[in-house]
Amino acid sequence: MRKALVIGINDYPTAPLNGCVNDANSIANVLESNGDGSPNFSIKLITSPSDSITKSSLRRAIEELFQGTCDIALLYFSGHGFIKSTGGYLVTTDHQRYDEGVSMDDILSLANQSNARDKIIIFDCCHSGAAGTPSISGNNLAQLSEGLSVLTASRDSESAMEVNGSGVFTSLVVDALKGGAADLRGNISPGSLYAYVDEALGAWEQRPIFRTNVTRFTSIRAIAPKIPLQTLRKIIVYFPAPEDHHLLDPSYEFTDASAVTEKVEIFKDLQKFESVGLVIPVDEEHMYFAAMNSKSCRLTAMGYQYWRLVNEKKV
Repeated sequence: MRKALVIGINDYPTAPLNGCVNDANSIANVLESNGDGSPNFSIKLITSPSDSITKSSLRRAIEELFQGTCDIALLYFSGHGFIKSTGGYLVTTDHQRYDEGVSMDDILSLANQSNARDKIIIFDCCHSGAAGTPSISGNNLAQLSEGLSVLTASRDSESAMEVNGSGVFTSLVVDALKGGAADLRGNISPGSLYAYVDEALGAWEQRPIFRTNVTRFTSIRAIAPKIPLQTLRKIIVYFPAPEDHHLLDPSYEFTDASAVTEKVEIFKDLQKFESVGLVIPVDEEHMYFAAMNSKSCRLTAMGYQYWRLVNEKKV
């Protein structure tokens, strides 16, 4: 069982926002199903103005998320964030001075104590990097329990930007979940999600923060693989040992008079491998010339990684 609590707040009485409800809806829509339409997360979506998101109601919803046992419990929040000497806070609609909302450290404590197999927290709010930062709150909550990952839109000292009715950070997260962060098997993990967002944001823009304590691979969402898995599994056939070269000749190229149908099909697979960085031609710039000049191709470092996964029957 995979469950996600997705929260977006626009209607703050004194400082309304524009894009948080849109962001929450976008996250909920993409997480609800995988790329092939199969069910992914069971979503509880809370947005304003249809719900008044008070400190009490938000705290209750978060506690319910992390209660019980499940495969993944995912929390997403888009709204105002606040920081003071006692740490960071998710600001609620009933905020007031000295009682701004739900403590980020309290949320990490609930996640740390959860029996969920994996816990994922994603905050798109100003000062979200304060989550579990000992220099801010003076505690040790930065020591995440096993299976807990935290991804935030900005450092504790930074704002989280909105552009054209959507958070910059969430727009990138949605793009990553739609496939930008997928590996060759079509899986998207918390780590690949962060890598995608990190690359997209420049050095002078808000900087996302990623903290994790995991000992296993967790897929947040799956899309169609870049290469069909039945094709990928042939990598150990074309390269019986990872250091082997696959010898080519003109009969692999369908335009040549000596073309052999079986070899042409193999060459198509090898060219697919090259297109995603698994294979490179040896002593030639392109696979076409490697074939026409009777050279060879070999696995890249990433190619060896996938060769090993196939060989160990993990693909």
